[in-house]
Amino acid sequence: MSKLTDFPITGKWAPAHPERLQLYSMATPNGVKVSIMLEETGLPYEAHRITLDQDGVQTPQFLSLNPNNKIPAIIDPDGPGGAPLALFESGAILLYLAEKTGKFLPADAAGRYETIQWLMFQMAGVGPMFGQLGFFHRFAGKEYEDKRPLQRYASEAKRLLNVLEQRLAGRSWIMGDQYTIADIATFPWVRNLVGFYEASELVGFENYPNVARVLAAFVARPAVDKGLTVP
Repeated sequence: MSKLTDFPITGKWAPAHPERLQLYSMATPNGVKVSIMLEETGLPYEAHRITLDQDGVQTPQFLSLNPNNKIPAIIDPDGPGGAPLALFESGAILLYLAEKTGKFLPADAAGRYETIQWLMFQMAGVGPMFGQLGFFHRFAGKEYEDKRPLQRYASEAKRLLNVLEQRLAGRSWIMGDQYTIADIATFPWVRNLVGFYEASELVGFENYPNVARVLAAFVARPAVDKGLTVP
């Protein structure tokens, strides 16, 4: 598509600033990854709050942007070659924005791939496992008589936290001194686990002092503080 208005989603969520990157999201752990990244990079953007129901992610307009009906998604009116680019999946969006701005992704090949490795660790492990734990601990799943699913996800969450704890020993961030998209992807989920999901006691969060230390440093960043509230 050659211009922003060619995308059907702009008919339902009309851009007030079509020259800016358009963010379609909600304040979930995956959603705030992108708003935090945009705040960190300083890219001008316009946020549209997309609800997780038939008036939001299930509408034909949103599905035309992301057929998987999940937030977040973006349209960059100034994509590669100057043409608009639509993207979904938070990890892909973080990579795109890092490469677009030259920020939060090491320039050397080894560092770049190691960062991507830890981004995939979050996407494949931390997000899905913490999310399932939240369902079985705080939401509808807590009413299930069979507690084996909860125990399974609690055990896996502890294992993943232990991996992260060991990685952060002697490091300021996942990649050492350099703050990267690996941190931006991971710590919204850690924050959600011990905050919104109220699972701190369940996973024994006091046993992961390095994770707690870096989480505190993460949420203290001004761009994170702002990005957590958008949209």
